Amino acid sequence: MVEIDPTEYDISELGPKIKDVEDLEELEAMLDLEADGEDRVPVKTLIESRIEALGEDEENGDEDADITEMSTADAANLIRDIDDPDRLEELQETEEAGENRDTVLRLIGQQLDSVLGSEETDIEIEIEPPEEAHPHLDHPTADKAHVRSLDGGEYRDMWVYCETQGGELLDVSKELLGKARELMDEYNEEYQEDENVVAVVIGSDVEELAEETISYGADVALYYDDPELDRFRHKPYTEIYCDMARGAGHPYVREDRHEEEWRDYDEPRYVVFPATHNGRDLSALVQAELDSGLASDCSDLYIDDVVISNPAKTGGEGGKKQFERVLHMPRPDFSGFEYSTILCLDSPRREFHPQGASVIPGKFELPDPDYEREGQVIEHDLELDEDWLLVDIEEYDLLESGVDLTDHQVVVCVGRGIDRDPTKGIELGLELTDAFEDAAFGLTRGIITSSFQFDGHVEEYTGEDRQIGESGQEVQPELYIAAGVSGAIQHKVGCDESDTIVAINTDADADIRDWSDYYIQGDLFEVLPNLIEALESGDPSDAIVEAAVATDGGETDD
Repeated sequence: MVEIDPTEYDISELGPKIKDVEDLEELEAMLDLEADGEDRVPVKTLIESRIEALGEDEENGDEDADITEMSTADAANLIRDIDDPDRLEELQETEEAGENRDTVLRLIGQQLDSVLGSEETDIEIEIEPPEEAHPHLDHPTADKAHVRSLDGGEYRDMWVYCETQGGELLDVSKELLGKARELMDEYNEEYQEDENVVAVVIGSDVEELAEETISYGADVALYYDDPELDRFRHKPYTEIYCDMARGAGHPYVREDRHEEEWRDYDEPRYVVFPATHNGRDLSALVQAELDSGLASDCSDLYIDDVVISNPAKTGGEGGKKQFERVLHMPRPDFSGFEYSTILCLDSPRREFHPQGASVIPGKFELPDPDYEREGQVIEHDLELDEDWLLVDIEEYDLLESGVDLTDHQVVVCVGRGIDRDPTKGIELGLELTDAFEDAAFGLTRGIITSSFQFDGHVEEYTGEDRQIGESGQEVQPELYIAAGVSGAIQHKVGCDESDTIVAINTDADADIRDWSDYYIQGDLFEVLPNLIEALESGDPSDAIVEAAVATDGGETDD
């Protein structure tokens, strides 16, 4: 039985898990599971890439590996397993003389730092005043008036903002509590501490929800309850959260703030928010007010020590410094294959706490509640300021959810390739959609942001709610047909999990050609009518090839 079943994960979750698998038999078994289950081409490619990398390592050993011939991901796998500084320096020289990739060189440098450990800095950096360092700027950022960082602050605990809706905790709030519990249990054991998970609940009639957070892993449930806060509002929610975060001894705390028995520190060590619409808003506002940093839309969290040689963080050239208890915040890039890990580190002149992240919903397991679990439930004492409530929500209603493209066997998408006759292009896309029993019609962002003029009878099908891509809907139908779509990486994110992707484009070198299963090089205004005719008169499985053959000058990749 394999430890990781790939069919239980999407590709963004699977990427960081697979890179840690060292057993070729385990990877082969994972590949078989995926082939027998979801059978997703990108996932199989990811597993096969890891198998190939491990196979090369076993065959040649890292001593013979040519880093310049490796992908960045494979190079990263090689580097992290090397603890010989001489070998790392050799790889560094090879990479500089060859591909000279910034990412690979940075990874080698980080591994060298970790292997060699911390060193004291002998050369201090002379820090220029901002007006001298950046004479072209009218307002250097170091001169900004709103700076409320601490000097020698005391930081403890991991705070989790628990968003609610309709009188219930959102699932993502429960997911974050479960992950925070796991992290702080490991943290307390590693560092011999006794720090807490603190749930923050703000709203109307939320006392029982605050109590519920204890069952999902919180040690302390801190809540603020007021009928005025039935709906999320930026100003009061931010002010309340920041007032909660600042302890009684904080230099910027309100004058009448009293000491609290359950805490004796200035600010949280870590803060975590859900990457929902409201969570993204609140996380940015809170971290700006607390004058720290934020990693948005993270896919994982872990706590570890790290050795840094960046002079901006060490205070001098040529030295290294070890930072302890650092929250590592990985987040995926647009492709879903590569990850960046964000760190929020103090500098010689500034403390950056709390270390903050917002996390994409669904990235952590939903924990089972333990209703026997005990913890403190504390109502926060603060009087609402009328100035925070100048915007009054007198009435609200739920908007229509728009078009849901996610639960269909087939999705047809058109892009800017319809520019010759935008109305006709939409008509053909809709006609093709109607030729299938269960299909939906979508658009690229290029259509949404274009200045195309559409006749009234198709204009209703060109709204933003039909957008597919990184900033729109993500779909994974059995068949995805992209007509006139260039294949920008932001669009790929929205359809890459489709079982079969058919692309139609006049450009032989369009990006989408590299990641589609079938590529028809031809004019969509000629290909789509042929495809529609083939679907209506014959076997749908043969329609794609027939459409390409019937198109004058068209070519197909199978």
